Amino acid sequence: MLVNAKEALKKAKEGKYAIGQFNINNLEWTKAILLTAEECNSPVILGVSEGAGKYMCGYKTVAAMVNGMVDELNITVPVILHLDHGSYEGAKKAIEAGFSSVMFDGSHYGIEENIEKTKEIIALANAKGISVEAEVGAIGGEEDGVVGSGEVADPAECKQIADLGVDILAAGIGNIHGKYPENWAGLNFDVLAEIEKITSPMPLVLHGGTGIPADMIKKAISLGVSKINVNTECQLSFAEATRKYIEAGKDLEGKGFDPRKLLAPGFEAIKVTVKEKMELFGSINKA
Repeated sequence: MLVNAKEALKKAKEGKYAIGQFNINNLEWTKAILLTAEECNSPVILGVSEGAGKYMCGYKTVAAMVNGMVDELNITVPVILHLDHGSYEGAKKAIEAGFSSVMFDGSHYGIEENIEKTKEIIALANAKGISVEAEVGAIGGEEDGVVGSGEVADPAECKQIADLGVDILAAGIGNIHGKYPENWAGLNFDVLAEIEKITSPMPLVLHGGTGIPADMIKKAISLGVSKINVNTECQLSFAEATRKYIEAGKDLEGKGFDPRKLLAPGFEAIKVTVKEKMELFGSINKA
């Protein structure tokens, strides 16, 4: 049974921990993340970008796969199926397909148009009990072709968007998607504290969680961040484990070429990465 993010993130904010959003790309990814969440007794958010949604044959296919797995694997922890960086049309499609939470990323529109479109998505989502995440101030790096440069959101704009009735707010505080460059200046905690002050008790989101040092993550959580998005790190650990398996010639031994064997090391690597993140975010045994 999928749930929306509202209740889980409210508890996370009050309890000073964060729930990880782990992006899924296929069956292995989804299964690894769900099993780890159950083993760690942690709530979990499965993030689906528009590109990954398309790759997995559309939002209906994704929703059916996730619902089927939650049922078949007897997953008892709260599972949120969330559209990541949804366009206006994408958010509407995910709402229709049965996602329990959507992010409408209107950060590339002017503030007026962002507000108008956000209001529409909120009305559609609220009618179905679906939570809504909105974004203010483009976040740096590349996310499915959306490129920013480590921008920092304007707290006054954050307040405007928060007041529309969104459930979760993603605000740029110098974070970047993907790998962080050598010259990265770090997170801007002054701006985060200001955003938290004027939008509280709204749960805040940190995008681009891969590569931010652990102490900065912990400080961000103490300042009101209740949801942290992780994608690149799982991809890197999956790729590394798969590379080792092939370089060791394991795919040439017996039935080593069977995809179930070929993908097993990467699957296990994702589980390890997800557990490490859940420990860092403090969400273990918080289901």
